[in-house]
Amino acid sequence: MKHRYLPMTEQDKKDMLETIGVEAVDELFGDIPEKVRFKGDYQIKPAKSETALMKELYKLASRNADLKENVSFLGAGVYDHYIPVIVDHVISRSEFYTAYTPYQPEISQGELQAIFEFQTMICELTGMEVANSSMYDGGTALAEAAMLSAGHTRRKTIVISSAVHPEYRDVLKTYAKGQYLEVVEIPVKNGITDVDVLKEMVNKDVAAVIVQYPNFFGRIEPLKELEEIIHEHKAMFVVSSNPLSLGVLTPPGKFGADIVVGDAQVLGIPSAFGGPHCGYFAVTSKLMRKVPGRLVGQTTDEEGRRGFVLTLQAREQHIRRDKATSNICSNQALNALAASVAMTALGKNGVREMAAANIQKANYAKNAFKQVGIEVVYDGHLFNEFVIKLNKPVKEINQMLLQKGIIGGYDLGRDYPDLANHMLVAVTEQRTKEEIDTFVKELGDIHA
Repeated sequence: MKHRYLPMTEQDKKDMLETIGVEAVDELFGDIPEKVRFKGDYQIKPAKSETALMKELYKLASRNADLKENVSFLGAGVYDHYIPVIVDHVISRSEFYTAYTPYQPEISQGELQAIFEFQTMICELTGMEVANSSMYDGGTALAEAAMLSAGHTRRKTIVISSAVHPEYRDVLKTYAKGQYLEVVEIPVKNGITDVDVLKEMVNKDVAAVIVQYPNFFGRIEPLKELEEIIHEHKAMFVVSSNPLSLGVLTPPGKFGADIVVGDAQVLGIPSAFGGPHCGYFAVTSKLMRKVPGRLVGQTTDEEGRRGFVLTLQAREQHIRRDKATSNICSNQALNALAASVAMTALGKNGVREMAAANIQKANYAKNAFKQVGIEVVYDGHLFNEFVIKLNKPVKEINQMLLQKGIIGGYDLGRDYPDLANHMLVAVTEQRTKEEIDTFVKELGDIHA
């Protein structure tokens, strides 16, 4: 029996070298000067057998604090939400999990329709007119929104709230450097964007103002007030939004947003270890031809039957490079499908009920912390996250909580030096009253 895909034996190597008339493998590298060849040993472990390697990997994996063995109150962009069982069933079908870009519509109608449904549901949630087939994640979607704004307005300054996810801001700065754009941050006041400072910062040189809704601290930004200031100077109004929250919150499109972006991880995509995710990108119809990535459109064939096709592709692979608005060369079709299946399984009422449960449980936890003497910072309207102030380093507290089977909240001191000893707590619909009560009690005992 021949094992075609196993590593070759020494005899295999000898036979191959004899076939090509070479005595040793080193002769194959004869064109490379001796002085630049690597002579030492690689600082890696010696190879193990498959059985020994699997044992080692399982041992390493068992050190991870997973959500099956622990109760999580960690959010900050990646959340533990309910995922209908049907999601895994659908995305595990080979027609979907092996699919790439549906370049040939005549044999890709299922994939195209799935993407079209994703676009449609994103538009319904955000209140926008057009959505693309998805982006890599929320961070790249936000950065692409800034690039679109700069190109559309021909301005060079991007203003972004400090209450936007820190990692999203870092991605934006990386994009902006290559495009020679200036990124200016607006400070936070009581957990939301400082409106007074925004009024001073927005001028004729600003291409876009970017805010998050709900923001990184869980607070609800006053979009109506912000929109009036931004559009007065003809800048673009970009909102990064948690799509699940839009089940109950007024969508950004209703407040006059020009671009709404975000991450669909909250809809049917497991938290895993921080990825992969699925970004979404929605705009007004006037920006349709400048949307990055690709769009799936609905049409009819010559016999009048409904069909789906790729349309208005703005990437450099399809049009002249100098006309391209983005170099995003792919999308997250499988994760977009997961989000579509989750939204379909939940339905409009289910999404609304799930979103409402996040608000109710987060408020219950917030009030419980107050009762045990832990200060809740930025008290006000929230979705499923809020900030508490502790008397010990958050890292130290989280290590103690983990011993109790609890994954604590996010250490805000990592990104905001003035918020050392402050924890961002996430409470989703997955958390029970008993779990919340236990978390509050354990944290209260540590804090005492």
